[in-house]
Amino acid sequence: MIAVERLGDMTSERLSAILARSTADLGPTMERVRAILEALKKDPAAELGREYGRGRSGFSFADLKVSPQEMDEAERLCPSGLVEALAAAKRNIESFHLAQLERPMWMSEISPGLMAGRMTTPLDIVGVYIPGGRASYPSSALMNIIPAAVAGVRRVIAVTPPGENLKARPEILAACRLAGAQEIYKLGGAWAVGCLAYGLGGLPKVDKIVGPGSSFVMAAKMAVFGLVDIDSPAGPSEGFVIADKSAVPEFVAWDLISQLEHDPQASAVLATDDPALAEKVAAIVSNELPKLDRAEIVQEALNNAAIVLVDEIGEAFELADQYAPEHLEIVVEDPMSWLGRVRHAGSVFLGPWAPIPAGDYATGPNHVLPTGGAARAFSGLSTDAFLRKTTFQQLSREALQALAPTVSALARAEGLAAHAKCVEIRLRQK
Repeated sequence: MIAVERLGDMTSERLSAILARSTADLGPTMERVRAILEALKKDPAAELGREYGRGRSGFSFADLKVSPQEMDEAERLCPSGLVEALAAAKRNIESFHLAQLERPMWMSEISPGLMAGRMTTPLDIVGVYIPGGRASYPSSALMNIIPAAVAGVRRVIAVTPPGENLKARPEILAACRLAGAQEIYKLGGAWAVGCLAYGLGGLPKVDKIVGPGSSFVMAAKMAVFGLVDIDSPAGPSEGFVIADKSAVPEFVAWDLISQLEHDPQASAVLATDDPALAEKVAAIVSNELPKLDRAEIVQEALNNAAIVLVDEIGEAFELADQYAPEHLEIVVEDPMSWLGRVRHAGSVFLGPWAPIPAGDYATGPNHVLPTGGAARAFSGLSTDAFLRKTTFQQLSREALQALAPTVSALARAEGLAAHAKCVEIRLRQK
């Protein structure tokens, strides 16, 4: 069951619980992850053999790499129509991320004789983690690999957890190949992250690791951050819906249900100024719950859900900004006119015909988005994530002479006399 709660009647504790939603304590997980990473660095062959040898003799790093023959077999094993659906989604994702590319270099005259600019170059090697254990998400392969390929990354390495007999899921392999990964390895969890970060197990050392995963994967990525770059911290999926009397109750109810079926820790919130809509949505969710394929998951996730009644729709936007959701649906009359009110959200879905699942798979914008309130500081995955922005400057003697008093004064104020001398000595040359 999910109850309708009026915002003005909520206790501060209840409001704080909604805003906090489900957050994982990575402390115990991090201890386990660090132990795995240390064992991996000490003896990668023994650690990987223990985890992936599965009792077989003669285990080697080569067993972890997906062969061309395995790739071909994977495409044949994919369900009918899946490869075509992945290709259709790829077209939109690729088109959207191509539009994000900036000019590769620009330069401007800052002052007479002082030219400065910036050039954009892609990362050399990127590792992409694709979940494939208990759940299979081929869409994650598209969303993480395509932006890297569009950015011009020279080498995109995909890793995905294998199942029985060291076999990866065929739909994952097909999606990775279609998206543009040059190499695919059958590795999961902290072992995959460690191999990518340290260059072990036959994998190259990468510059950046992206992609969703379990709490173990997130902890491992955080443990190696600094040695390599990573995408934003990721947690359970979440959706926030702002709706008024124009919204269709069935649509909104399924918007909430679709978010909650991800995971027992997923979150979903509806904020509306229409009491009738709130009650209808609550009733539909309750009625549909027993019929769902993932009813147990949704039932547990309802602990992180809320239907909040506000006095006027502006309050819903204020609450959404406090929440800073991964996904924000705006289902009101003239939704585009409200877009400017949004400050903190991973991705925004406007109107009744833009449900979050459309963005999860095929609209084009990336579905790798900040969660747990991280949208206040982080953006979703984009082409930019795989590009370096390098600045440059060129000065004439006259330009340096004009700057010299400023540089010298600031350098000496900071106790860095050699910095000042570095400039001053040049100007003594005739």
